Amino acid sequence: MRHRHATPDDAPGASRLAAFLGVFRYSHRALGLVWRTSRRLTLGLALCTLVAGVLPAVTAWVGQLIVDAVVAAMEQHRAGEAELAVLLRPTLDYVLLEAGVVALIALAQRGLSAQQSLLRALLGHQVNVMILEKAGTLTLAQFEDSEFYDKLTRARREASTRPLGLVNKTFALAQNALSLASFGVLLVQFSPWALLVLVIGALPVFVSEARFSGDAFRLFRWRSPQTRMQMYLETVLAREDSIKEVKLFGLEPLLLDRYRRIFDTLYAEDRRLTIRRETWGFLFGLLGTLALYGAYAWVVVETVAGALTLGEMTMYLMVFKQGQAALSASLTAIGGMYEDNLYLSNLYEYLEQPVPEQTGRLTAGARPGDGIRFEGVGFTYPGAERPALTGIDLHLAPGHSLALVGVNGSGKTTLIKLLTRLYDPSEGRILLDGSDLRDWDLATLRRRIGVIFQDFVRYQLKVGENLGAGDVAAFEDEQRWREAARRGLAEDFIDAMPGGYHTQLGRWFKGGQELSGGQWQKVALARAYMREEADILVLDEPTAAMDAAAEAAVYADFRAHARDKMTVLISHRFSTVRAADQILVIDGGRILERGDHASLMARDGRYARLFRLQAEGYA
Repeated sequence: MRHRHATPDDAPGASRLAAFLGVFRYSHRALGLVWRTSRRLTLGLALCTLVAGVLPAVTAWVGQLIVDAVVAAMEQHRAGEAELAVLLRPTLDYVLLEAGVVALIALAQRGLSAQQSLLRALLGHQVNVMILEKAGTLTLAQFEDSEFYDKLTRARREASTRPLGLVNKTFALAQNALSLASFGVLLVQFSPWALLVLVIGALPVFVSEARFSGDAFRLFRWRSPQTRMQMYLETVLAREDSIKEVKLFGLEPLLLDRYRRIFDTLYAEDRRLTIRRETWGFLFGLLGTLALYGAYAWVVVETVAGALTLGEMTMYLMVFKQGQAALSASLTAIGGMYEDNLYLSNLYEYLEQPVPEQTGRLTAGARPGDGIRFEGVGFTYPGAERPALTGIDLHLAPGHSLALVGVNGSGKTTLIKLLTRLYDPSEGRILLDGSDLRDWDLATLRRRIGVIFQDFVRYQLKVGENLGAGDVAAFEDEQRWREAARRGLAEDFIDAMPGGYHTQLGRWFKGGQELSGGQWQKVALARAYMREEADILVLDEPTAAMDAAAEAAVYADFRAHARDKMTVLISHRFSTVRAADQILVIDGGRILERGDHASLMARDGRYARLFRLQAEGYA
């Protein structure tokens, strides 16, 4: 179920205010996140905020003292009461005092800027780590869900910068509130109504900004799928693994036109919102300007009437101007905090995405040596109407091999996903050594499995690290790299590379070497062999890109080293599956035939027809 975040438009009257205030529920979490990221910098921000908030009023007050001291000195000098140098001494003392206060304000502002910059780097890293750590707990089903991908995209695009923005605005609000409090002390001496003038001048702009912040957020959420499509088109048009086909098929104009049309749609929405936001902001801002100059006129009239000294007039004019600026900044900060809270909802909506609890604790089965059993296993992908697998029953004992045969989409790879617990069955159960896979400790289970998927990952890392990815415990073990490369038939071409096992692969980084499809497949095969403790080997089209000689060598080594292991092979080449102890022919998610090569050929069914059809191609 999707979370819906309240905005000021959701209800009239008091409920609008409740909705507006309710969205601030993420503020304390953002403050806590910043505090955990760096307590020292957070305390530094608080101290600099206090200094920068209180001292502007002190500056205005000292400014009054300077003007009044100057007026008094001029009057005394005309009256001949003292020498000019003596009369100017108090004024110069006040000037020095104001210079010191201004220097402290500048120091506090520099401190705020420096600490915010450092926190921005630390906090951006911290939030990205939180996003990636959460990704590590998610299931494959969640990654294959388009709605969830929208959540992930929104979290990564904005939420990594919003927590600090929210905290900066919180401190800015505190700073301006302190300034307003100190200005208020001065203004009340003039007239309590002066405070009302400040509020009337700043409030309309705040209402406008809060309204359009909500509109901007709704627009941001609505267009997440289009934004993802833009990112995808950028990738296709600018990646080495897709550009060959794009150029060959002449897809650049078509894809670039689609990219432009998406941008035009998004830009049109941004343009409409920006024009409305700035137009209303300008009109409401005029009210603030009128209020400010009305206050100016009020002070001038009081001064001419003799109610205020020249120094007091100077102070009140400065206080009105700075007070309105502080109030406007406070209300703008509140509006910005409201907007940041809306965007932070994306981050926490993603971080709080429920994850199925891993309750399995077994590290050994109830019947060691029993092998793998599928009992009435069925599976339907989330959101799909038809099952991918139905009524699968099989038994694979240690030391035996199983081959899966069938057309693309028949359910072979889905069966492997269930075996490796990337998914759990919708029906039935899968047993390993007599215990349900769901009762096994997931890390223990996966250490027992070595697998190469047909769509294996080509890591833009060193050659050895590409191999070491198969066993994180031996990620940097060069001896293990070499042994795995020898078994995967990758040793010769790796030794011939400029840096050997330390050669950078891929074209993303400087000096990277690209491999052929067959060489990449040998690297992936060697990666599977890194798992020396694995007693379940799964090979999904492991030699599709290799030549015949390499394929023969791979399977010779495979048979030699798999005598005590359970092996599962998926291949469209019948010459490779015929040696398996058990062959399953799968179609439409069901097992049509099972047996060894000889029995299936004698049955003269689907397997026999496909085998003969493929054999005719070699005649």
